[in-house]
Amino acid sequence: MDFMRTIAEERILEAIRRGELDNPPGAGKPLAPDDLENVPAELRVGFKLLKNAGLIPEEMQLRKEMVTLGDLLSVCQDDTERTELQCQLSAKRLRYQSLMSDRGWLISEAFTEYERQIQQKLTESE
Repeated sequence: MDFMRTIAEERILEAIRRGELDNPPGAGKPLAPDDLENVPAELRVGFKLLKNAGLIPEEMQLRKEMVTLGDLLSVCQDDTERTELQCQLSAKRLRYQSLMSDRGWLISEAFTEYERQIQQKLTESE
């Protein structure tokens, strides 16, 4: 391992001598915000893989579907369709609550304290 470290350090020093690291792109500008900043360290790699694959965690998918159903309900005119949408929304809410309970979020002190704010943030369009 020391051999690899030595090679890496030599290459860095060579790049510094050649001036390749003098004006890197974005120098003096703030770093872009980290999307996974509030995700626990042990989950970041998994979330990054899911994001790169175009997938999102189930709870986020459920929240998106709940927001969509809420939007549809707010403009629905037909009573039969409204009843169907309400049933779908109730099923999504039940699944979401079950999922959050299974993952231990409902007993987390932090989640309990900020649950209302989290729900509001996730459903801003409602």
